[in-house]
Amino acid sequence: MLRFSQLSGSILEIRSYKVYLQLAQTLHYGRTAAICNLSPSAVSRLIQRLEGHVGQTLVERDNRHVSLTPAGRHFLDYARKAVDDWQQLKGDLNISQTRLTGEISVFGSVTASYSTLAQILPEMRESYPGIDIKLRTGDQADGVFRVLEGTEDCAIIALPDQLPSKLEFLPLSQTPLKLIGPRSPSALTRQIDGYLAEDVEPVWSEVPMVFAERGLARERLLDRLAKLEVQPKIYAQVAGHEAVVSMVSLGFGVAVVPELVVRHSPKQQTVSVLPWFGDLQPFQLGLCVLAERVNDPLLGALWESSAITHPQNG
Repeated sequence: MLRFSQLSGSILEIRSYKVYLQLAQTLHYGRTAAICNLSPSAVSRLIQRLEGHVGQTLVERDNRHVSLTPAGRHFLDYARKAVDDWQQLKGDLNISQTRLTGEISVFGSVTASYSTLAQILPEMRESYPGIDIKLRTGDQADGVFRVLEGTEDCAIIALPDQLPSKLEFLPLSQTPLKLIGPRSPSALTRQIDGYLAEDVEPVWSEVPMVFAERGLARERLLDRLAKLEVQPKIYAQVAGHEAVVSMVSLGFGVAVVPELVVRHSPKQQTVSVLPWFGDLQPFQLGLCVLAERVNDPLLGALWESSAITHPQNG
């Protein structure tokens, strides 16, 4: 069986080839995106990545027309053959795929369940109906440790600055970090409104803040405040970004959280995104597993399904 890094690369290339073949047929990015269930920007990224691998411009595009270059027409034959060979291989392996049975435990935050995992499971169930997914939710900051300790088979995590060498990571999506504050009338909202009205940087040592107990969002905000030589006024420290959003919605402080968490939070309408700290390094979300388990066929099936459903991030 291929190592995950090899497997995901192969699948992502085939996915890119399929999109390229569709674009060659429609000569229209919007129609290609609709047919392939992608955004036009994702189609553009896939084509750009192909061009980077090939080292040639494959598609010429202006405001009115899309056309293949000579190199693009030559590459078309290669892409067709690669897709045909892959389909043949998939057909040959289909019997063994459908016979795979067992259980995989996946750890992630509630937000990861709503967003990332919800996209992967339909593909997983269609291709590998005999594999059951046992989902366990909690603070995403615990994901790396739970996989390292063997408590979970895999986890959806934010890529740490230093990924342990014992882990392999498949990037799935990216989300920026946002500073949020409450919308409901309070002393804090009046304080923030004053800074906004005067168009000035807040005096951060005077603004109450809510922090996650652990994790990258906490580390990146604390690092920025340290560079500003600011001692933060910490109102509360809670477990998980979802709890942070709830605390902010009640007016207890401002906080930095992943935009994805805000978008999926039931408290979304009770918080506002504020214009400061917008340049913090975003989260790269993905799937991590123990490198020593790269030959596990059940985890390989999940890895493959994850790569297929998130092709623009390979």
